[in-house]
Amino acid sequence: MLHKNRLFTPGPTPLLPAAQFAEASFTAHHRTADFRTLFSRVLADMKEFIGTRNDVLVLACSGTGAMEAAVSNLTSPGDKILVLTAGKFGERWSALGQAFGCNVETVSKPYGETFPLDEIRLKLVADVRAVYVQATETSTGARHDVKGLAKLVRAAGDDVLLVVDAITGLGTTQFDVDGWGIDVIIGGSQKALMIPPGLAYCAVSQRAWQRMESTRSPRYYFDLPKERQAAAKGESAYTPATSLLAALGAALDYLRQLGNGSLAAGRQDLVNNAELMAEMTRAGAKALNLQLFAPSCPAAAVTAIAAPAGVDSGAIVKEFRESFNAIVANGQGEMKGKLFRMAHLGYYDYLDTIGALAALEQVVARVTGRAVAFGSAVRAAQEVYAAKTAAVAAAR
Repeated sequence: MLHKNRLFTPGPTPLLPAAQFAEASFTAHHRTADFRTLFSRVLADMKEFIGTRNDVLVLACSGTGAMEAAVSNLTSPGDKILVLTAGKFGERWSALGQAFGCNVETVSKPYGETFPLDEIRLKLVADVRAVYVQATETSTGARHDVKGLAKLVRAAGDDVLLVVDAITGLGTTQFDVDGWGIDVIIGGSQKALMIPPGLAYCAVSQRAWQRMESTRSPRYYFDLPKERQAAAKGESAYTPATSLLAALGAALDYLRQLGNGSLAAGRQDLVNNAELMAEMTRAGAKALNLQLFAPSCPAAAVTAIAAPAGVDSGAIVKEFRESFNAIVANGQGEMKGKLFRMAHLGYYDYLDTIGALAALEQVVARVTGRAVAFGSAVRAAQEVYAAKTAAVAAAR
């Protein structure tokens, strides 16, 4: 039987063909006018994609590199920071803060949950210098209330910075970066932007730039003011990932075409698509009597589904791979073996989602040994799709 390789993971995600072609064909040296033209255009387009007037930097690293930069550039040893953690990537903020000598306070919730704003308000005391949070916790499929959190942080004054890891949030979730007062928002190339891993990007507020003038944590490669100076000339401080930047330019062009000439409209279409594919997947999982892992705060980037009773989620991951050459993600950290994750961010569409749910029906039947009503998950997803598309058509 023919098996195509298919990714249903929250990063890397399926690649946009136009971006692949652009990456393969780009050969310009990074200290030439051709590259400076490309890089300047990409930086300008990234502002529109993120939805901000703030400066945007693109770094040659994974998203964790930009997370590290958001700690090392904005803090000094001994500074108190508040980390909101309810999963593997929230724990990464804590580890980064400790690595740079910060006094790390936490609001910690179990995996799959989110944070009561009243509890955060009590932690926003006068000496907190920055708050770090995920927009979507990729390890659990949970989405956090960034808008509500931003309102609390801004009410606490301009001395408190808000840093948001939106690596799987950008392109799947609505943000008003400037209106809400987000000081640093971080994304990664291998997520909704549909290109390979290797680039991280961040938008940085004027408050954050001012903070960097006085912070004392060590930094060299991840020196954001140095990158800002270079970017103003259409360059990066160090050797950039030239081919990936060509791919990024192609992906942004694709989104502009998707939005009929508007990159902002294309971004909105990308978000709407992720929301719809996620809703279809949740409906399909419920039709198979599977439990959603974060039912009260589900993300659009990825759906986390609890493994059936008595089944290790690794068996589900393995069955997807062996029977269909399809890759879904296991749980991370303490959730490994307890849940699996199916992604919707970036270059996924209706047929991808229907196919993944049809495969899920087969996988559940094989790993549990119980009877499955084949077509039930697909039917539930179809009903969601039909209702949503009919509502959109009626609103036009």
